[in-house]
Amino acid sequence: MASAPAYVGRLAPAPTGALHLGNARTFLIAWLRARRAGGRLLLRLEDLDHPKVKPGAAVQAYRDLAWLGLDWDAGPRAAFPPFADPPGDNDPYIQSHRLGLYAEVLGDLSRRGFVYPCVCTRKDLDSLLSAPNAGEDFLERRYPGTCRGRFPDARAAETASGREPAWRFRVEEGGITSFVDGFKGRQSSVLSEWSGDFPVARGGRAGYQLAVVVDDHSLGVTEAVRGDDLLPSTHRQLVLYRTLGLPPPAFFHLPLVVGPDGRRLAKRHGDTRLSLLREAGHGPEKILGWLAASCGWLSHPRKITLAEIGEICDFSLLPADRIVLEAEDLRWLGFL
Repeated sequence: MASAPAYVGRLAPAPTGALHLGNARTFLIAWLRARRAGGRLLLRLEDLDHPKVKPGAAVQAYRDLAWLGLDWDAGPRAAFPPFADPPGDNDPYIQSHRLGLYAEVLGDLSRRGFVYPCVCTRKDLDSLLSAPNAGEDFLERRYPGTCRGRFPDARAAETASGREPAWRFRVEEGGITSFVDGFKGRQSSVLSEWSGDFPVARGGRAGYQLAVVVDDHSLGVTEAVRGDDLLPSTHRQLVLYRTLGLPPPAFFHLPLVVGPDGRRLAKRHGDTRLSLLREAGHGPEKILGWLAASCGWLSHPRKITLAEIGEICDFSLLPADRIVLEAEDLRWLGFL
């Protein structure tokens, strides 16, 4: 009998803004799961959403992770400090350096008829689609298939519309995706009922769903630890794995950290950037203590080291509900 592959986890920051408490909690648990398993941890920079990428955000993320004490075995600046030379072209841990690989996979999907060009704008869809049905954190709208079968190829789509087309994946009507999440248990969904055909690229540039599938497979990731806001994406990614003939990793979806209003952390809830405390010369012990308490490993927040967390962490104690960040937490942490 073949042995199970060695554990490979990943941290996947996006340089579209500063890391905050919610990011820190997810990354801490991802780090702990890799270290507890005696496995490897990769760092992958998800920088494909380049209109939103902020200069300096990547290096700031590396420094914030290092300040918390989280290390990684492969990826940008695996040896730190210093944060010096940028990686070379074709770096497998930086998405913007892998566009050629994504284009090959997209081309294969196109030749096999699994994707088609779409020229619908957001305005077009807003006028056609029903309103979101699950609040601001789940803005899912079912695509009605407007461009499915409309154009023979991308050139025809661009000529007819004057716009560079996106590429949408054809979702099988009534097809079920199902998996057992390491935290949330059995998850099943019928994509055609709530999503419909979903985008995988804009022009020839891959989007999040396709890039994550290609990257996690090619880098040998065995478990993806991430926020539960990405559960809908997991169902989309599963059909891509199946179509490409690739085995998916295991998944471990964690509840988000939210403000008192129940909405995901944002500026309206106060400044919770890790860099705010790091650059002010504070140590990470208070943040680590709050994170440990939020995971159920301490009865109340207190200063603690990463080594101490490693001794007390118990994934079975992780709370199922979203973590509410109150003003008193911000004051204790030093953000107020």
